[in-house]
Amino acid sequence: MSIRETYPGLRVLELAAVVAGPLAAMVLADLGADVIKIENPEGGDDSRKMPPTQDGQSTLYSTMNRNKRSLALDLKSTHGREAVLRLAATADVVIESFRPGVAERLGVGYLQLRAVNPALIYCSVSAFGESPSGHALPGYDPLIQAFSGLMSMTGDANTPPSRVAASLIDLSTGMWAAMGIMAALARVAQTGKGQYVEATLVDSGYMLLGHQISSMLATGVVPGRLGSASPIAAPNEAFRTGDGWLMITAGNDAMFKRLCETLDLSSLVAREDFRTNTARVANREHLRECLQARLIEGSTAMWLSRLQDAHVPAAPVQDLAQAVAHPLMTERGMLVPAEDASATHVPLLRLPFDDARPPRLRRAPTLGEHSVEILREVGFTAEEISQMLAPATRQA
Repeated sequence: MSIRETYPGLRVLELAAVVAGPLAAMVLADLGADVIKIENPEGGDDSRKMPPTQDGQSTLYSTMNRNKRSLALDLKSTHGREAVLRLAATADVVIESFRPGVAERLGVGYLQLRAVNPALIYCSVSAFGESPSGHALPGYDPLIQAFSGLMSMTGDANTPPSRVAASLIDLSTGMWAAMGIMAALARVAQTGKGQYVEATLVDSGYMLLGHQISSMLATGVVPGRLGSASPIAAPNEAFRTGDGWLMITAGNDAMFKRLCETLDLSSLVAREDFRTNTARVANREHLRECLQARLIEGSTAMWLSRLQDAHVPAAPVQDLAQAVAHPLMTERGMLVPAEDASATHVPLLRLPFDDARPPRLRRAPTLGEHSVEILREVGFTAEEISQMLAPATRQA
């Protein structure tokens, strides 16, 4: 069986928006689950409105919502809540990303849905969880990057704190949520009892900084900004070449020796201030000056070739276009066209699981695209469906 057929027959209700919750649901969808994305008829998921767009739809929304079905429901209405309760009775998993307390006020909280389905796994995704200090606070990826300390360590020492370009907090929270759901699915298969799963942005931020936190608690030293350098090894940073930048990671003494030999700087190996990794970290700035003076004399391609021949870990600092154009992207089959997309629709990134067969990816749904078929599946009549759906989301 393909890894992408892990959860055939699994039904997931997604009451989430933007990145973290939708990513968790998308992972399950890619693994074979039937994911029903429940959206507000007035505009749907906020990410639908976020630029840039392709074929009239946000590329962010398209990235996070493939392989799903969209049901447009007003959860503040009696009909909307009734539909969610009926769907929850048929579901295995619910994923929601409301602010704490909102799901309960809408009548779709954990205890309310568990009452109709005791085996339900309910995953709540939020910024700070139910903790007294943070439950009422709004939270987005950049705010948690700032709050957790990540921004204080990102960038060069003489520049303002920087946000990591990738939404690391959102993405890692989505992955933790998916992992928690998978663990709960294994338990419910043994016990028949459902479970509440919580995934928060702030916990994910702290987890990303695990070894920095441990080091700070052990030494009392608060880490600062090192640019591309690493606090645990040297040289382990980007150097300017004659025509670009090259990242070099010489993580042990043998690699450092090969690096120096390749750069015709063998005299550095015997120096007391560079003899061990601990010494090189302590004297990082002086070591950088010695290596930089040599690396600027050649091109990135020349040095990369020589270092790779010497088995010294190195990589060019590429922009995104260069990275996507690299043969590895094609060799790894990372970009896959959606089966039902238009000819101009951008391809999608597969999950990074090793599988010989290309994945089956369906484009992200339009708002309310599957409303009628989903409501029919749980027994609503045509008249009830007509009353339930906003005019803009009705289907023929």
